[in-house]
Amino acid sequence: MRATLLYAADDIRVEDVADPEIKNPTDAVVRIVLSCVCGSDLWPYKSLPPTDNPRHMGHEFLGVVEEVGSEVRGLRAGDVVVAPFVYADNTCVYCREGLQTSCLHGGQWGVNGVDGGQGQVARVPYADGTLVRLPVAEDSELLPDLLTLSDVLCTGYHAARTAGVGRGDSVTVVGDGAVGLAAVISAKLLGAEQIILMGRHKVRTDLGRDFGATEVVAERGEAGVARVRELTRGEGTRKVLECVGLKDAIVQSFGVVRAGGTISRVGAPQFSEVPFGFPDFMRNITLTGGVAPARAYIEELMPHVLDGSITPGRVFDRTVGLEEIADGYRAMNEREALKVLVRP
Repeated sequence: MRATLLYAADDIRVEDVADPEIKNPTDAVVRIVLSCVCGSDLWPYKSLPPTDNPRHMGHEFLGVVEEVGSEVRGLRAGDVVVAPFVYADNTCVYCREGLQTSCLHGGQWGVNGVDGGQGQVARVPYADGTLVRLPVAEDSELLPDLLTLSDVLCTGYHAARTAGVGRGDSVTVVGDGAVGLAAVISAKLLGAEQIILMGRHKVRTDLGRDFGATEVVAERGEAGVARVRELTRGEGTRKVLECVGLKDAIVQSFGVVRAGGTISRVGAPQFSEVPFGFPDFMRNITLTGGVAPARAYIEELMPHVLDGSITPGRVFDRTVGLEEIADGYRAMNEREALKVLVRP
């Protein structure tokens, strides 16, 4: 089969690799129908040192089950399924607590002999625990929306849930990327009354308004903080969803949060020290967030996608074939595209 491999920064190739096959009785083999490029894929794309052992790329995909192992009970060939961005048995102590990202037997796509999601086919470990059946055909127009359940929508939702967003809340979303836009959708879904989106890219922030943002703040730094406070009677918002992962974004978040408020950070952090000093401690700020256990949210969010009340697939603004995926990476890295859909 063909799969996407990263050999070094800016060196993405699509090459032949071994066809996946059942290795363990809990495996399934899935023919990939849709996948995509994630913002977090760009970090290794920009920084990976040259290697002779290329990294198999991709962790967001949906497709059709082609074969199942002898111990798989909940799936059969022909099922249309979505895979969360890590695999998990969904039965261990952490999975039962909704922390499938800490599964004792789980892991990441594309490493340790497990296929990546940006290819034609993937072997899925712990298929019963990992995969979620979709009640649609493989040619459904809803597939792009349903693909967001693999990662981006659930990550935005995780930001809103861990922040405790509720009815009537005031929320600032920091970042107008796909996760930030998903956080806007999620804040509205949970009943937020005021949703301020901080972002500078008008096409994206216009989409954010469509998704439910009540105001947009394009300014950054002190000017951005001042503008948010102007919109909130000088207080800031009770909840802040940091969806970027850069230090400037977390600093911005502390600037716009209300005393006694909560910051949830879900942007993959590209820094190690959080500037949480005594002044913010004195304001009783709560800092939470972390990696999203997407598997815990898929069934909860799916009905809203199926009934059309949310349309998160609109974050995909470019589609490429698998053989053109390098151009998809380039377009996202150069901000020509918000999020790239890949059709193998």
